[in-house]
Amino acid sequence: MKVSDILRVKGNTLFTITPDDLLAEAATTMAEKDIGSLVVMEHGDLVGMLTFREVIVAIVGNGGQVGTTLVRKAMDDAPVTCTLETDLDEIRRIMLERHARYMPVMDKRMLMGVISFYDVAKAVVDSQNFENKMLKAYIRDWPAEDESKTG
Repeated sequence: MKVSDILRVKGNTLFTITPDDLLAEAATTMAEKDIGSLVVMEHGDLVGMLTFREVIVAIVGNGGQVGTTLVRKAMDDAPVTCTLETDLDEIRRIMLERHARYMPVMDKRMLMGVISFYDVAKAVVDSQNFENKMLKAYIRDWPAEDESKTG
């Protein structure tokens, strides 16, 4: 299974923000849209990722306040990315190694979507459920032994 398969099921709704937007606006967007990340874009290019992790770190670092902090100050400016052709097993490995809960999907310089650790876990479970159903159907349709040979 490839990243393109996950995005096909998930859809391609994207939420972005610029590095010069206020962190408070970003947090509001994340809360209103019930999302855990925003892709940070500048002049059409991916320049960072903002997740709830970065928002919390910024708030704690600012004495419990968001204040006038800009996204630029809080964002991860070197997010790990993948392509539409990246294999699911590779995504799982990268996400675990880098502790990345969200990963932008790129096609050269074009942002194609974002996949989350949840999306990856769901794809694995769905794939395993399908495989289990196919195996059970195969076992259920197993040809019965010829009675004359056993008796």
